[in-house]
Amino acid sequence: MHKATASRLVATLAHHGLVERNPVTDKVRLGFGLIHLAGSAMASMDLIGQARPILQELAEATRETVNLAVLDGDLVLNIDQIAGTRSVVSVSWVGRRTPVHCTSNGKVLLAFASPAERERLLSFPLERRTPNTITDPSVLGEELDKVRGRGWARTVEELEEGLNAVAAPVRRADGVVAAAVSVAGPAFRMRSVELPRIGRLAVDAGDSISRSMGYVKTGVGARVGKRQPSVERRQSVGGS
Repeated sequence: MHKATASRLVATLAHHGLVERNPVTDKVRLGFGLIHLAGSAMASMDLIGQARPILQELAEATRETVNLAVLDGDLVLNIDQIAGTRSVVSVSWVGRRTPVHCTSNGKVLLAFASPAERERLLSFPLERRTPNTITDPSVLGEELDKVRGRGWARTVEELEEGLNAVAAPVRRADGVVAAAVSVAGPAFRMRSVELPRIGRLAVDAGDSISRSMGYVKTGVGARVGKRQPSVERRQSVGGS
């Protein structure tokens, strides 16, 4: 590699704190920015590890595909998936990035984002993926307010024709929404009339993952220090 090229690459790494120059020898050494990267990676791995059993319960209860996703820049990144027993085709969404405005996971992450982050993400042109995709920021903003109110989001053939989904938030110990858990399936099975019931199951799963991450819900109806019934058990006992 040419010396000038190497120098530019090192300068870029140094700008992000990944390397630094030794003030005595002027040689390049690893920077503290790597600690931040490692911490972020470990946090994601911990989230996946804590969430996996609950995702499996949700997939068993709904028999549809369940995904765990986080916000990655301007897009939604799917970081784990459990295939439902009724899945005809095994398609992995892990590692795939999808738009925030036309996915249930994305709507959850948008709805619970800070006002500044929400405004930033809605400032981009909203791509129309299907005839049902919401491309008007004001209309989408009204729906996001509803998502915050009821605690879960829905998409009805907005990302792909024939695909419906619901999602609910996952909170860190400090209460900040860090991820979303979703259930997706073909529209002929996950009909619009069924989405509220499945949405409540997603909320139960999101709450369970949040508790495993150290979040303690406060306020009326909060149950401190006591684990809620699992998704599967609540469905079999309560019928919804």
